[in-house]
Amino acid sequence: MKFLELHERLRLETWRRIDLGVLSTALLARQTGLAQAHISNFLHRRRRLSMPALDRILMAQALSIEDLAVSDRFDFPPPEGNQKESMDIVPIVSQTVAMTAPVVSHRAVAHSIHLPGGTLARFPARRAVSRRSWERFVAVRVTAAQALSMDPLLRIGAIAVIDRHYNSLAVWKPPHPNLYGVRVGSQMVFRHVSFEASRLILRPRSVEYPVELLELAAQESPSDLLVGRVCFCIAEL
Repeated sequence: MKFLELHERLRLETWRRIDLGVLSTALLARQTGLAQAHISNFLHRRRRLSMPALDRILMAQALSIEDLAVSDRFDFPPPEGNQKESMDIVPIVSQTVAMTAPVVSHRAVAHSIHLPGGTLARFPARRAVSRRSWERFVAVRVTAAQALSMDPLLRIGAIAVIDRHYNSLAVWKPPHPNLYGVRVGSQMVFRHVSFEASRLILRPRSVEYPVELLELAAQESPSDLLVGRVCFCIAEL
C-alpha cells in the first residue's frame, strides 16, 4: 500500500471514530503530542502527516497498517458528496468482539450491512457511563442454539443488530419486553431480562427452555452483563 493511500485511510478511520463519539481532536492531540490545529488540518485535507506523525496516530489508536489495508472487509466513510453518506453502516463481528471490544478494529469485521440513512437514529440510547467510549451498533450472526430458545423472534443464521448503548433494563416500548444480548461467562445468549434480588432473570421465548437465574458478583451491576438491546433482526431468506 502506497503512503498516500495509507494516509487517506488513516484520515477516514480517524473521522469514523470521531463521528462515533469515541475520539476527538483534543483527545488525539493529547495522545500523540501533535498540535490540535495540525490534526484538524490533516482531517480536512489541508496538510499531510509526516511519517513520524502518522506513526504517532497509529500507536495512539492501537492501529496497524494491516488494519487499514483490509479495505474489502469494512466500508470506510465515503468522500464528501458520495451518495453512500445517507447510509447507516453496521459492522458484522464475532460475538466475542460484540461483548468485549469498545472499538471494533478492521480485522474484527467480517462483513458490514448497509441500512437506509436514519434507520438507527430512531433508537434511543440508555447506556451506563462505562459504555460512553464504545462504538454503538454492531451486528452478530445468530447460532442455532441461540435461535431455538427465542423462536420465533430469532431465526437460525439471522443477523441481530445490537445497540450497545442500551444496557439499561428500562423497557423501550411497554408492554413489549426488550430483547437483549447477555454475557454469560464467555458466551452470549439472547433473552428477555429482569432483575431481582441481585440476580438477572433470563427468560426464553420458547416454553421448552427453562428460565435462568444469573447471580451478579459483588461489584457487578446488570449493565455490566447486558451486551445491548437487539434493535432488529435480518433473517436469511
